[in-house]
Amino acid sequence: MKVGLIQQKNSADREGNVAKLQDSIRKAAAMGAELIVLQELHNGLYFCQTEDTRLFDQAEPIPGPSTELFGKLAKEVGAVLVLSLFERRAPGLCHNTAVVMEKDGTIAGKYRKMHIPDDPAYYEKFYFTPGDLGFNPIDTSVGRLGVLVCWDQWFPEAARLMAMRGAELLVYPTAIGWESSDTEEEKRRQLGAWVTVQRGHAVANGLPVVTVNRTGHEPDPSGQTAGIRFWGNSFVAGPQGELLTEFPNDEEEIRVVEIDKARSENVRRWWPFFRDRRIDAYEGLGKRFLTE
Repeated sequence: MKVGLIQQKNSADREGNVAKLQDSIRKAAAMGAELIVLQELHNGLYFCQTEDTRLFDQAEPIPGPSTELFGKLAKEVGAVLVLSLFERRAPGLCHNTAVVMEKDGTIAGKYRKMHIPDDPAYYEKFYFTPGDLGFNPIDTSVGRLGVLVCWDQWFPEAARLMAMRGAELLVYPTAIGWESSDTEEEKRRQLGAWVTVQRGHAVANGLPVVTVNRTGHEPDPSGQTAGIRFWGNSFVAGPQGELLTEFPNDEEEIRVVEIDKARSENVRRWWPFFRDRRIDAYEGLGKRFLTE
């Protein structure tokens, strides 16, 4: 499978962002991409730096304008697209939702972000209701995709459940970066941890991982912080955690990476983690915390 990754800087010009994405999708498809992954909330700025009820106006239904536009584009270029949208489900009820568009322009499925952060400059709980569709892969013409979103990438349980339900690769649209007050040493630790935990999901589950992050600086509208510098560093890891590609931190870029899905079968034969799981001894995982 040839996978296209689009790492983009966004501005307040939503129409301009979408036009740039359309151009990048066409370029990725011309490079042979069969599956093209976009970053989290790709149509606009990362608006969760502040809590502002007016920003709910950006939410849209699914199906809706974005799925119609990108669905036509998927059909035009003959590729499967992974979108990331601010879903308006009902008045006052919204989700952070990934949508997979089949290459014929139809919706193959969607995933609502399950883990919702609430940290300084990442006030997502104000905007997004936690997902209620579970951890279920989406079947497409290019394979079964385990689509998760950003904060989900820190949780091994999410990756494991996708793998246990037959996902052939894990896909993470992402928006993560550095706060300006962090030291350079702290920034290196954060980025290293982010890459490491996802490569760990690849190893533990014997699956490729595709992570697409945004890049560029986005100011804090409130002025309380210096904004977020999204660290880019989109990457693809193979089923042993090997890096197949790794993007720069601060540049827009389009790449197409070839993934050998059959390799997962061999890796799981060499490293039979699923065979050796002690499912009879894991009952405590359903608890919030365990004490003596």
